[in-house]
Amino acid sequence: MNIPVVYEDDWLLVVDKPSGLLVIPTPKNEQRTLTNILNEDLKKRGLSHRLHPAHRLDRETSGLIIYTKGKSIQKKMMDEFNQRRVKKTYLAFVQGSLKHNEGLIKNPLEGLSAVTKYKVIAKRKDFSLAKVMPLTGRTNQIRIHFKQIGHPIVGETKYAFRRDFKLKAKRLCLHAHELEFIHPITKEPIALTIGLPADMKDFLQKH
Repeated sequence: MNIPVVYEDDWLLVVDKPSGLLVIPTPKNEQRTLTNILNEDLKKRGLSHRLHPAHRLDRETSGLIIYTKGKSIQKKMMDEFNQRRVKKTYLAFVQGSLKHNEGLIKNPLEGLSAVTKYKVIAKRKDFSLAKVMPLTGRTNQIRIHFKQIGHPIVGETKYAFRRDFKLKAKRLCLHAHELEFIHPITKEPIALTIGLPADMKDFLQKH
């Protein structure tokens, strides 16, 4: 499977994850995960290092994900995420018309503080296109927060019923669009952007 590489150096690899692919196996122990695909490719090329994800994206979410070449770098990069020093920006299609063009959603999740910032960049007949910046890193935070304010992400099936919305999509319309962080080894600022995948562009053209 062709996984586009967005950035690579001696310590990090950043790829554009396709929708529909797990990052790591669930308890069902699936073999076809992004991590397995990338590491199988390394093995075929005769490279000895292993790649480890520094964070997660949902199976259905596409976009930028950081891998590290080795466990010690993984720990350093995960520390950057834990200290909230990595700025993440997503593009999301959300159901309906958001009342405010920008705002903060501050509902705690599982007893922990959770904050999601958003800015509407376009409005269509049945949905809004928003830039979304999670300021905390709770599991499924963006999906749950938009469901809580009555505007679930288009294509959502886990936290909303498809039948409640006339607008349908073949996948969850959530894409990890930008990452900004200080490189854990070189201390250089890194800023990466990846545009919408073909299926989300196609959805925009049709709606």
